[in-house]
Amino acid sequence: MTSVNYFLFKKKKKNSDPFLIKTGKFGEARNKSFYRPAWAEDAYIGDSNKQQELVGQNFNVNYLFIIAAFISILLLLLLAKIAWLQIAKGDYYRSMAEGNRIRTVRIEPQRGVIFDSTGNALVHNKPNFLLYFIPVDLPVGDDLDTLILEIEKIIDSISAEEIKAKLAKINRLSLEAYQPLFVDDNIEYEKAMKIYLKSSDWPGVVLTNKSVREYYYVADYINANSAASKNNLGYSLSLAHVLGYTGKINEEELKKYGSEYLPIDYIGKMGVEYFWENELKGLNGKKQIEVDALGKEKKIIGEVSAIPGNSLVLALDINQQIKMESLLKKELEKLHLQKGIAIVMDPNNGGILALVSLPAFDNNAFARGISRTEYETLIKDPNQPLFNRAVSGEYPSGSTIKPVMAAALEEGVIDENTSIISTGGIRIGQWFFPDWRAGGHGVTDVRKAIAQSVNTFFYYIGGGFQNFSGLGLDKIVYYEKMFGLGSQTGVDLAGESDGFLPTSEWKEKTKNEKWYIGDTYHISIGQGDLLVTPLQVAMYVSFFANGGTLYRPHLVKSVINGATKISEEVKNDPIRGGFIKPYNVRIVREGMRQTVTSGSASRLQSVPVPVAGKTGTAQWATDKNPHGWFVAFAPYEEPEIAIVVMIEAGGEGSSVATPIAQDYLTWYFRDYKNSE
Repeated sequence: MTSVNYFLFKKKKKNSDPFLIKTGKFGEARNKSFYRPAWAEDAYIGDSNKQQELVGQNFNVNYLFIIAAFISILLLLLLAKIAWLQIAKGDYYRSMAEGNRIRTVRIEPQRGVIFDSTGNALVHNKPNFLLYFIPVDLPVGDDLDTLILEIEKIIDSISAEEIKAKLAKINRLSLEAYQPLFVDDNIEYEKAMKIYLKSSDWPGVVLTNKSVREYYYVADYINANSAASKNNLGYSLSLAHVLGYTGKINEEELKKYGSEYLPIDYIGKMGVEYFWENELKGLNGKKQIEVDALGKEKKIIGEVSAIPGNSLVLALDINQQIKMESLLKKELEKLHLQKGIAIVMDPNNGGILALVSLPAFDNNAFARGISRTEYETLIKDPNQPLFNRAVSGEYPSGSTIKPVMAAALEEGVIDENTSIISTGGIRIGQWFFPDWRAGGHGVTDVRKAIAQSVNTFFYYIGGGFQNFSGLGLDKIVYYEKMFGLGSQTGVDLAGESDGFLPTSEWKEKTKNEKWYIGDTYHISIGQGDLLVTPLQVAMYVSFFANGGTLYRPHLVKSVINGATKISEEVKNDPIRGGFIKPYNVRIVREGMRQTVTSGSASRLQSVPVPVAGKTGTAQWATDKNPHGWFVAFAPYEEPEIAIVVMIEAGGEGSSVATPIAQDYLTWYFRDYKNSE
C-alpha cells in the first residue's frame, strides 16, 4: 500500500471500515418492522387523506385504443402511398427508371405512293433532315443555353428564343420529356452535316433523316428531273386539289390520333393524302435500345420491323387531267377570268378521270414547309386558290337540271308526246317568267324542251299552269334527292358540300315569306335558291349516260398492300337505280342527244363520236355575268365519258363552256385513244 493510501486509511473513524458487517438496529431489523426498508410504493404513504398514486391505477387503458388507431392510420397511409407508387404510378416511374438505360424507339414506316390509272407515280418520298430534342436528356442551366446558341448559329431558320419557348412547355419530370420535341426540318445538307458531327457530344439532340412528300406534275415541271419533264406531259396545278399534301402534325391532331403519331410526324392535310391517311401511313415498328449517359444509342436489344403504307391507284388519268386543265385555263385567259371547273368521270362506275378547279396552288410549298409570306399570299387572294370548287363550290345549276326535271315522266305528269306551246314565257298576275328566246319555241315536247332548253315547258311540268298540274315542290325535291342533290356524294375527298334544296318551311323560317308559284318555276329551271356542286351534276349526268344507275364518284380504284404488294379493287356498288324506268331514261337521253344534233350544242357535231349534252346558264347576281355550264357524255350509245364544265361568271354556257368540252372530246377520241 502506498503512503498516500495509508494516509487516507488512517483518517477513517472507528467502525467506519466499509469491509465490516454492520450490526445493531439495522442489523437486527429482520424481526422488527420499524427497521424494514421502504419499498418504492411506500415512498408516498403518509396521511390517509393524501392521494395515493399507484402505477396500476394512474394509467388509462382506453388510451391504448387511441394509440392503436393512430398507428393503424399511419400504416394505412404508408400502404396507400406504396400502392400509389407501385400500382397507380408504377408504369410512370418504371418508364422513368428504364428510360435512363433502356428505351423503346418507334420505327417509322415508309408512306405509300399514289399512282394514276396508267401507272404514273404522282408523288414520291423525298429524304429530309429533321432535328429534334429528347428533353429529358438535355443539359440544364448555362450548358443548355450554350447548346441552344450553337444550334442557332448553324440553323438560322429558328431562333434561340423560339427553341427556349418550345422547351418551356415541357415538364422534364413527366413522361412527355421522353418524347421527341420538334425543332426544325428541311435542313440543308451542309448544315445537317455540321449538326451531325457535333450531335454525338450534345446530349438530347437528335438529327434524323425523315421523308417528306414531293408531288410530280404540279408546279414541279420546271425541274428538268421531274417526272412531268421526263414524260413530256406538262403539268396540272389543280392536281394539288386532288392529292392534297402532308404537313407536320399539330397539337389537335396529336390529341385526336393518340399514340400512333409523334410530335415530329407528318400527316395528310388535304385531298387524297388526308382522306386515305390510314391506308397510306403504314404500321409503326419498334426497337428496344440501350442508351448511354447522353441518351445516345449503344446497342439494339430487340426490334419489330415497320410495315410500309399501302399505295393507292387512282381512277384519275394524269394525261386527261393535264389536257383538261390546259383547255380550261386557255378559255379563262381568253375571257380574262380565273375561276373555272371541269370534271371528267367514267359513267359506268363513278371513277373520276380528271378533276380541275382553278385557280389552284402548289402543294409542294406546303409539303416542304410553307413560309408565312407564301401562306398569307394564298389566303388573301380573292380568287381563293385553296378552295376546291369542284367538290366544295355551290352554284345554281341553270338548265343542266332540266334532265332531272324530266322525272315528270315517271310521275305521269307528262309522257313523251305531251306538248305545250312556247310563246316566249308565261304570266302570273304581274309577274312574267320568260323563255330565253324572245317569241318562244313553238310547239314543244320533252325531247325538244331538253334540246333547246325551253323554259316554258319546265315551268309547266314543275309548277303547273292554268289547267295543267305540275310536279309541285315536294315531288321536285323528292326526285332531286333521289338523284343525289342536297347531300354529299361520298367522294373520297374532304370538305365536300351538300348543295341546297329549298323548301317552303325553310323559306318561311329564314326569310319570313311564304312559298310562291314563282319560286317553284325558278327551281324548275335551275335558278332561285337551288344550289348544286359540280360533282353532284357529274353524278346525275352519269346516271343518264349509263342508262339509269347512280354511282358514288370516287378517286381511288384500288389499293396495293404495302407488305404483300397485292392489289385489291375498292368496292364501289351503285348508290341506287331503278327509280326511273329505263324507257323514261331513254327519252331524256334522246333529248340530250338532240341538244347536239339540233339544239344549243350543235358545234359538238364535229367530235369524232356521237355526243349527248345539255347547256346551262345560271343567274346568280344582278350586276354580274351568269355562270356558264355544259354537261355531256360520249359516245352516245356506249358512253365512256361524262363531262361537266363550268366557268364562273363566264356568260352563256353554249358560248364559253361548250367549246372546252368540244376540244377535249375531240382530243380524247381522235388523238388520245388512238395513241394507247
